[in-house]
Amino acid sequence: MRVLSLGGAGAVCQHATRDLAEFSDFDQIVIGDYNLAAAEKLAAEIGDPRLGVLKVDANDFESLVRIFKEFDVILNGLPWKYDLAVTRACVEVGVSGLDVSTVESQWDYHAAAKQKDIVFIPGVGATPGITNAMARRGADQLDQVDEIQINFAAFRCPAPAPGLLITLLWEFHPQTESRLYYKDGQFHRVGPFAGARVVNFPGPIGEQEVYYIPHPETRTMPNSLGAKAVSVHGCFPPHVIRLAKAMLESGLYSQEPVTVKDIETTPFEMMYELLLQLPESKQTPLWAYGLVVEVYGKHDGRDVKIRLWNRHPPQEEWGGPAAYYKNIAIPLSVGVQMIAGGDIKVKGVVPPETAIDPGIFFAELGRRGIEIHERVEEYHVIK
Repeated sequence: MRVLSLGGAGAVCQHATRDLAEFSDFDQIVIGDYNLAAAEKLAAEIGDPRLGVLKVDANDFESLVRIFKEFDVILNGLPWKYDLAVTRACVEVGVSGLDVSTVESQWDYHAAAKQKDIVFIPGVGATPGITNAMARRGADQLDQVDEIQINFAAFRCPAPAPGLLITLLWEFHPQTESRLYYKDGQFHRVGPFAGARVVNFPGPIGEQEVYYIPHPETRTMPNSLGAKAVSVHGCFPPHVIRLAKAMLESGLYSQEPVTVKDIETTPFEMMYELLLQLPESKQTPLWAYGLVVEVYGKHDGRDVKIRLWNRHPPQEEWGGPAAYYKNIAIPLSVGVQMIAGGDIKVKGVVPPETAIDPGIFFAELGRRGIEIHERVEEYHVIK
């Protein structure tokens, strides 16, 4: 079988490519990247004879269709702006795949993908991704799911890569409409830094203040897991949170035109370009990814709380930034191997909690050093 690691030489997805080389039994692993030199360098570093490289321009939809015809499964590690194009191309060709993020319009291709007898899974990273499987694991143990609370701490610098900088700015942008939580049968929109609460992330991250974040788990889990309430809270390192708050308070998210030294731009675009260039935007004292998911409900008539959390090797062992990136990239590799190996039975464009068996998924994560822990508690109101 042939797998295409799309964007496979990028900051995040290079670690998915490395994982494919180390753990998969694909006959051929092709790094598809616009930066051919970076792809060739990565292939040489890994040194696996199954590796090949291919220049791919994701802005050219017709070329994606032509290229995808040559592969059995697609791993998409490109920035989120390419998610829809990759999904459309997979459906048109009839090849299964997954990607690291999610855009709402991908779900529109569910029926067409199902008709083509393929599966495409948006959002198979850390969150969404591992958190979806955690929630599924908790929900599977309950007769009734009352509430799912997802929390993450993405400890990385502000601008490790263009796509990751955009993700940070989008999550706290005042105009982001998908910053929602679900309760009482409806979605509630909230502003940036709303819903503040403190969560303890085991390991070096520790206690952090988290806020409502616009993630797709909130939209999918009321249907997929029957949850009566769903929320996603998240944070970044304290210095990154201070930056995002300062931008909000100073009007730097504004996309109204301004002229700076005879150049027309916007405050948002100016900050984006500035942060991409500043060396300080590439630095952080701790690289790590913390995930805590709590699922509340009933089992055999008793109130139950199931708490799941992750642990992974420290930055000293995993190599600085890799202690963040691998938590996103390894699930991508595991997911695409599960598709190729027949471990995913559903068809269509479906969320991770619908497609991915948590038992298989967590076992494979554990082989790579990402542990998922669980505690089940019964509780009741004293009357």
